[in-house]
Amino acid sequence: MWKILLEEFWGDLKAQKTRALLTMFAITWGTIAVVLLLSFGEGLKRAAVDGLLGAGERIYLIYGGETGKIHQGLPRGRRIRLTEDDLDLLARSIPDIDLTSPSYGRGSTSLKHGDQKTTTYMEGVYPAFGEVRHMWPAPGGRFLNQVDVEQKRRVLFLGDKIAERLFGQEDPVGKVVTLDNLPFVVVGVMRKKFQDSSNNGPDEDRAVIPASTFRAVYGVKFVSSLIVRPREVMDAPRVKDDIYRVLGRRYAFDPTDLRALSIWYFI
Repeated sequence: MWKILLEEFWGDLKAQKTRALLTMFAITWGTIAVVLLLSFGEGLKRAAVDGLLGAGERIYLIYGGETGKIHQGLPRGRRIRLTEDDLDLLARSIPDIDLTSPSYGRGSTSLKHGDQKTTTYMEGVYPAFGEVRHMWPAPGGRFLNQVDVEQKRRVLFLGDKIAERLFGQEDPVGKVVTLDNLPFVVVGVMRKKFQDSSNNGPDEDRAVIPASTFRAVYGVKFVSSLIVRPREVMDAPRVKDDIYRVLGRRYAFDPTDLRALSIWYFI
């Protein structure tokens, strides 16, 4: 039976060579096209995920807002301004929070090394900021540590692009940069990463110093934002509700008043 079928197939193939070749080409090309499209789609998906994770993973950025509801006899329209003490309160009150950091931000900060000058957005943070924002140090350097914070050290961590603008091909680690006319020692440079979402610019152009140093230099009391990371993705909705509850009790606003705080979430 198989012999007969093969003979018929071979006979048809010789009789209709053009049609057979076209059919084989169509099948082959169709298979290749499907494989290429699937590969392209998977690559695009991975690139999009990597770009989003470049700005941080499962973190809340919490900004003070303005109350939109009357609460306990207090009028709407009250401004809520956050401090580091609020971050400590959240960490103590919400067990599902994993890591925390304040962010003190300053735009148009001047940086100078030798004859090279530039300006950037600079932040004062805790050591946990490096992990929550995926700002990993390149070999030979480090991110900020707890001793830097405790001793209010003038140390500086640079994004890779701003380090290149200031130092070119020179290794920045251990070198001095003048930041707003004050000397800071570079302790690390960010390892290059892909990032397609950000706040106040990409991390490659960011300068980072200890939060305590920022407060001492600029005399600020209120943070630009608070950063918290839930332990698990599934904890995120509950953590957000708890943030409104805890800070609502502290600042006497309705915990359902979504205007009292502005919260951004990076999955």
